[in-house]
Amino acid sequence: MYDEILALRAIRQFSDEPISDEDRLRLLEALRWTGSSKNRQAWSWIVVTDPDQRQRLIGCGDFMTPVERAPMAIVLVQEESGYEFDTGRLAQNLMLAADAIGLATCPVTLHRESMAADVLGLPEGVRARYAVAVGHPTVGSEPGRMGGRKPLETLTHEDRYGG
Repeated sequence: MYDEILALRAIRQFSDEPISDEDRLRLLEALRWTGSSKNRQAWSWIVVTDPDQRQRLIGCGDFMTPVERAPMAIVLVQEESGYEFDTGRLAQNLMLAADAIGLATCPVTLHRESMAADVLGLPEGVRARYAVAVGHPTVGSEPGRMGGRKPLETLTHEDRYGG
């Protein structure tokens, strides 16, 4: 599992193959079992597979090509009492679960939150800032260890920043 975590990367090219019902359920279970602050589970998600709805969703952010190319996007919803940190945990669990079952993912930001709220029919006080495109990778875009990482010693601080 450790090596898979190190190899996880965003994939932006997807095949036309749909996500099976079994794989969809497995992803949703991985989301459901994600940890949350005080186990409040103050999140939910919206599975977007309808091509017209995906097109509307694409207008809610910049750099949305992965959502356009993927057969499915999962919008991560932060409920009124939720924390953005927990939304990030959802995204990471989803991406790791997808990788474990042979699917590829790419996280995206919904830069126009009010537009996203309208498109998704969100109630007042609920926000959707992030989504994850999900699909089968195209040949040549399969996950693998990414390069270009900063050296560990430039990222690690001891006891204090710069320490």
